[in-house]
Amino acid sequence: MKFSIGYQLPDELDSVADIVNDYKENINSVYFAPLGLNSARSAVEQEAAEYMLDELRYIRDEGVNLTLLYNANCYGDKAVSSEFQKEIIGTVEDMAKRLDITDITTTSPFVAKVVKKEFPHIKICASVNMWIGTEQAMRYLGEDFDGFYMQREFNRDFDRIERLSGWCKQNGKELKLLANSGCLYTCPFHTFHDNLVAHEGGACGYDNAMSHNPSPCWDMMEGLTPEDAAAVFLQESWIRPQDITRYEPYFSEIKLATRMHSNPRRVIGAYIRGRFSGNMLDLTEPGYSRRFKGHILDATKFPADWFERTSNCSRRCEQCGYCKEAAKGMLISKKELEKLYLSEV
Repeated sequence: MKFSIGYQLPDELDSVADIVNDYKENINSVYFAPLGLNSARSAVEQEAAEYMLDELRYIRDEGVNLTLLYNANCYGDKAVSSEFQKEIIGTVEDMAKRLDITDITTTSPFVAKVVKKEFPHIKICASVNMWIGTEQAMRYLGEDFDGFYMQREFNRDFDRIERLSGWCKQNGKELKLLANSGCLYTCPFHTFHDNLVAHEGGACGYDNAMSHNPSPCWDMMEGLTPEDAAAVFLQESWIRPQDITRYEPYFSEIKLATRMHSNPRRVIGAYIRGRFSGNMLDLTEPGYSRRFKGHILDATKFPADWFERTSNCSRRCEQCGYCKEAAKGMLISKKELEKLYLSEV
């Protein structure tokens, strides 16, 4: 199984370059945003740019592919302008020369068209934020795209996965997957949040009334009991590390959301090993560990039939109750953990 991981600047304990060195056989690519530009996450500060480029050069020299991101949800007034076209060409030309980038992932058909015309050797993949979930959608995007990230809501729908994978194989395209998204299932706040991130640079210049929790999903989760919030989390689209090999026949690459994660090594190691025995809330991006405060969701306590039930799910959550029952068995308070550890001493 090959993975794509996100670049983030190193801290005093770890770096993406070290992670790549340790897991090189399983890491196919590292994705990163253009310097100084927002993407689906905040822009890299300019003073850190040279260090970032040095690390990315090392990663590329180790034989790992580099994927440039143009996956912001909005590029503002200049989104289809000649000015933006020149910027795209200049940036891609610079990154190809300095880093030998191999791929670009984008939300913008305009970016795809510009790059495909000017740099036909670079592979273009449709971002997961384009919500690609049908054969028609892939067909509509035409020859400007070489691959597609499947809409995250279908991660547990193997009938659809088989159809989309079959179409891609027949048409010479690649199908890819984001495995550890912490976004709510069919999140109604998603477009709002992605647009907010795309305009983060400008938004920071205002006295914002919504500065503490800029994503409404947090407010929604905060208003639930721990049991109900855990059930909502279980209903999301993420995939357990122990189930990831089941996806190998269908996807050319599995993306792990680690660009903003506080412990990318934990996430990457868990999926490469195919097992995890900690707090399930710690594996996703965004994660909800802070929301649960005095509780964890024990990854060793999934019901035995979890994969069979969730991969054949009708998504009629109001009528089902399976995830709610699973949450009751998995949610453990820190007080309970302390008692358990103390009793074993």
